[in-house]
Amino acid sequence: MGKRMQAAVKAYDKSKTYTFEQAAEIVKNNAKAKFDETVELHVKLGIDTKKADQQVRTTVALPHGTGKTKRIAVIAKGEHAQEAQKAGADRVGAEDIVEEVIKGKIDFDVLVATPDTMKDLAKAAKILGPRGLMPNPKSGTVTFDLANTIKALKAGRIEFKADTYGIVHAIIGKASFDAAKLAENAKAVMDTIIRVKPSTSKGIYVKSISMSSTMGPGVFVSNK
Repeated sequence: MGKRMQAAVKAYDKSKTYTFEQAAEIVKNNAKAKFDETVELHVKLGIDTKKADQQVRTTVALPHGTGKTKRIAVIAKGEHAQEAQKAGADRVGAEDIVEEVIKGKIDFDVLVATPDTMKDLAKAAKILGPRGLMPNPKSGTVTFDLANTIKALKAGRIEFKADTYGIVHAIIGKASFDAAKLAENAKAVMDTIIRVKPSTSKGIYVKSISMSSTMGPGVFVSNK
C-alpha cells in the first residue's frame, strides 16, 4: 500500500458506515490523483445470479449526470436515421458502423439501435457484448424512440447490472462534484436498485454499500 493510500485509509474509520453525504465528503477529500477521479457506488446484493429471474439490470437518470459527455452512435435507417441526427447523435449509420466494429474501430461510448436493425448487429455481438456495448431492450438502447433516448443519455442516464457476484457498480459522478450532488446521484441509484428488486429474492436484499473514487479506498455507506 502506497503512502497516499495509507494516509487515505487513516482519514476515516473503516469500521463505520456513513451517510451518503458524509461518504461523498470523505471520498472527495481522499481523491488526490492528478486527474478528476470517477466516483462509483458499489452495492452487494443478496441475489442468486445463476437464476434468470434474479438478474438486476436497468437504467437510472442521474440528477446531476456523470460528468462525462457520452459519444452516442445509432444504428438506424431512413427516417429513423434522420431523427437520430436531429437529436444530436454523434454517429448515425447502419452496416458501415457494424463493419467498423468488426474491424476493431469503436469510437462511441453507447450504441443505440432500432429494433429492425438488430439482425444487422448479430455478427458484431461477440465484439460488442463483452464490452457492454450491445444494444439491449432492458437498457433502453433498442428503441424507435430515438429522440428521447438520445436526450436522456446525453443528460446522464446510465445503465447498471449486477455482476456474477451480485455486485452493482455504478458511476455517480466525478470527484470535482459537490458532495451533495454525488450523494443525490447515489441515492437515485439506490432508489432504483430497491425498486427493481426481484420478487423471488429472499432474505437480505442490500447486503452492503460502499463509495469510492478511481484511486481511493472504499467508504461504507448506510442505506437508512
